[in-house]
Amino acid sequence: MSWEDTFRSWGAAPGSTEQQKMENAETAIRKAVAAHDRLSKLDISIILQGSYQSRTNVRNDSDVDICVCLNSTFFDRYPAEKGRAHYGNSDGTVDFGDFRFWVHTALGDHFGYENVEPGNKAFDIRANTYRIDADVLPAFAYRFYHGHEYNDYIQPTGIAFDTVDGTERIINWPHQTYENGKTKQGNTSHRYKKMVRIVKRLRNTLQEEGSSEAKDIGSFLIESMVWNASDSSFNHSNYTDDMRSVLAYCFNETLETGSYANLYEVNKLKKLFGSHQPWTRTQAHAFFSKAWDRVGFK
Repeated sequence: MSWEDTFRSWGAAPGSTEQQKMENAETAIRKAVAAHDRLSKLDISIILQGSYQSRTNVRNDSDVDICVCLNSTFFDRYPAEKGRAHYGNSDGTVDFGDFRFWVHTALGDHFGYENVEPGNKAFDIRANTYRIDADVLPAFAYRFYHGHEYNDYIQPTGIAFDTVDGTERIINWPHQTYENGKTKQGNTSHRYKKMVRIVKRLRNTLQEEGSSEAKDIGSFLIESMVWNASDSSFNHSNYTDDMRSVLAYCFNETLETGSYANLYEVNKLKKLFGSHQPWTRTQAHAFFSKAWDRVGFK
């Protein structure tokens, strides 16, 4: 089979059976939260995240990422020399540790505690024949204030959570990520998500072959690098030329002389490279270089 045929196969979305298992997992998590005595009375949003939400997931390499987000109590950030009182905010009434405990209880009561694995960030819900694996992340809403009025914060709000080990507060922007990915998909005649899936499948292939360059290469790093490629990188007459253009962009921009320092995640709010990320420019460049060679591009 030619690379063109392989790319077309790799670019396809998961089949209807796998998609249904994802939806089953989402539905079950919503029911678990709704059935919990404390959580059911709070202002909570169930927010889809990751490749399931963006539809960039690949066959046999999918799970459901769902955030259980409390809106009434939020983490915050203010301009210099301003604080909560300036915006009429006061201390929240729910402790994050308590909220995480309630989410754990809701999941355990619904799925059975033996099927819920607590992690440093999220709870892993084990798969069965009816649903796929799911990661459930407890979080508070996150307000980034940038002006002088009470409502001068980035909207929609982000989400934020503290790791269990207490070493980090992580901030994400799932709503912006979804909308910007959707826009990119439209701007590229629906080639953007296909190219993301192809690169993910290429990473998986390299991992199966024992390639060290493909180890610990996150899906969101791939998604964001492909998103940063110009719209003109897509919509060639075939998938092979699209992939050549996308990989060349990712290779060049992650060179030491590239513009990697100015790249953003899909949300356009967080820098793609820096000390806050679990990956480095060097790791990314080594992977894209290996991917280019594996395909045999010259």
